[in-house]
Amino acid sequence: MCLSVQVFYTSMKKGNTKLFISMYHYTRDLRHSRYPEIKGLDVDLFRKQLEFFEENFNVLRMEEVIDAVKGNDTLPDNAVLLTFDDGYIDNYTTAFPILEEFGFQGSFFIPGKTFTTHQLLDVNKIHYILASANIKKLVADVKEKMDFYRGKEFNYPSTEELWNKYAIDDRFDNKYTVFVKRILQTVLPERLRNQISSDLFEKYVGVTEEQLAYELYMTPEQIRTMKKHGMFIGIHGYDHYWLGNLLPEQMREDISKALETMSEFIDRKEWVMNYPYGNFNDDVLAYIKEKGACLGLTTEVRTADIGKDSAFKLPRLDCNDFPPKSDNYKKWM
Repeated sequence: MCLSVQVFYTSMKKGNTKLFISMYHYTRDLRHSRYPEIKGLDVDLFRKQLEFFEENFNVLRMEEVIDAVKGNDTLPDNAVLLTFDDGYIDNYTTAFPILEEFGFQGSFFIPGKTFTTHQLLDVNKIHYILASANIKKLVADVKEKMDFYRGKEFNYPSTEELWNKYAIDDRFDNKYTVFVKRILQTVLPERLRNQISSDLFEKYVGVTEEQLAYELYMTPEQIRTMKKHGMFIGIHGYDHYWLGNLLPEQMREDISKALETMSEFIDRKEWVMNYPYGNFNDDVLAYIKEKGACLGLTTEVRTADIGKDSAFKLPRLDCNDFPPKSDNYKKWM
């Protein structure tokens, strides 16, 4: 296991401690894809962003960040780490070869379920429903199903109460999209969320869940190839759950299953955790430390400060915070 958090804080050498961590999900030729409305970074913009990093930043390998956190090395000025969530096939077909072209390492965090059972993750059902449906019609459908199932087998607050609580604009989504995501990701009971998501997927998306699952995710052979070519592979749970919302035994089971599934691709004595949805609690932190994690990545939006921030709560910016999408990153320089 990596050094204790206390030692992390006291052993950092003097020098730059600021680290930008950029977060990616879909990287593809959006205009020519089957679902051009999916929220991703177009391949041309991805290439331009790497050109920007090449000219203005020092792109680090994950191993360099781990060494800096241990206190064995310092960070260069304008340090940035590139992280990719969820194990999508376009990370292999699009991002990987372009990263190699630039000589950059990407760190890829892959839910174990994506390549073991070929089942579509709930998070991706929702992504593709949102990319295929009119958002206001979709909200009406979700509300109708909530009203239909309430009281028959499942109990949860009124639709109006949940709308008022969760329909709030965030950085990248309007209130309608946020409402759909929250209701189908975490608010309703899991079995009901799965049922409603599958019903809406069948209505709007146009392919079966199995077909999309086989098209969407990387295979073990592709993950193996990326690792052989110097990419870093990390843990992103097994089922892509909100880990901090699970009962402790469920959380431990999910993380243990992820470690077992990903064992070929990671160092079990020194691995990196990327919390799905950025969601964790003290039980999650204690368990991953016990199991050998040395870093943890969140979705808190700011620059990481190595030596000051907890090694297990490192914040990240979105790829949309950097050129050519925006100059938002300057807020955190």
